[in-house]
Amino acid sequence: MAQQNTSLGIWLMVFTTLVFALQDGISRHLSAEYNVYMVVMIRYWFFAAFVMAVAGRQAGGLRAAAATSQPLLQIFRGVLLVAEIWVMVTAFVLLGLTESHAVFTAYPLLVAALSGPILGEKVGWRRWTAIGVGFIGVIIILQPSGGVFSPYAVVPLVAALMFALYGLLTRYVARKDSAATSFFWTGISGGITATLVGAWFWEPMTGADWGWMGLLCITGALGHFTLIKCYEVAEASAVQPFAYLQLVFAAALGMTVFGETLRPNVAIGACIIVAAGLFTLWRARVRG
Repeated sequence: MAQQNTSLGIWLMVFTTLVFALQDGISRHLSAEYNVYMVVMIRYWFFAAFVMAVAGRQAGGLRAAAATSQPLLQIFRGVLLVAEIWVMVTAFVLLGLTESHAVFTAYPLLVAALSGPILGEKVGWRRWTAIGVGFIGVIIILQPSGGVFSPYAVVPLVAALMFALYGLLTRYVARKDSAATSFFWTGISGGITATLVGAWFWEPMTGADWGWMGLLCITGALGHFTLIKCYEVAEASAVQPFAYLQLVFAAALGMTVFGETLRPNVAIGACIIVAAGLFTLWRARVRG
């Protein structure tokens, strides 16, 4: 086991969020030019290869990594994550990085809200209050009473719900399977699913965009690698609050590269959601 180093873990999380923000920016560029199913398929080929390489270096190799008593649930997790990526990348194209990530930051609140019915965890009144406040932030971003509300804003909210369910299922299968096993099934079942769908939407790409595709694959693998290292050297509760920096990096990228604007209601709503999310993380740490 790696020696615990919270300071290093925090910096690894900051770097990881930056890498994932860059990955989202590249995904937005490519999916605006090519079909999202093809883009995700190629990305998953590289991810699946990375997963197999990591599994092969572990004790017992691929056979040990694949060993599970709940294969259907593990496969469903992998399929769900692919579907969430399809939805979220579509949101990048429809709404841009800034607003998509502002809404997506609600996923920790959805995890807290659904942890009771799915995992049987007790959610106290303080966390329920934080969840309610966080969804007020979502409403502020969506502006359903008028203004510049777009039905496309629901797309990243659906992605947040899917990712929350994926996270809860990951915690559920962890009761019997190791993290290495879950990681293996995420990559393999996800890669197969992405290929079964994406192969029907193949489009020729320019040489320059193949370069961007290669960079997308590298950032995806690099982000997962640094995230693994982050959790090896620091407790999740200590570094998780810094995951919200992905919203900051993605918004900065959206505004500087893609010419997006940060509307006041989006900024206010995002701040409310992040504050509520940080409170739920703090309460979970206190109860733990």
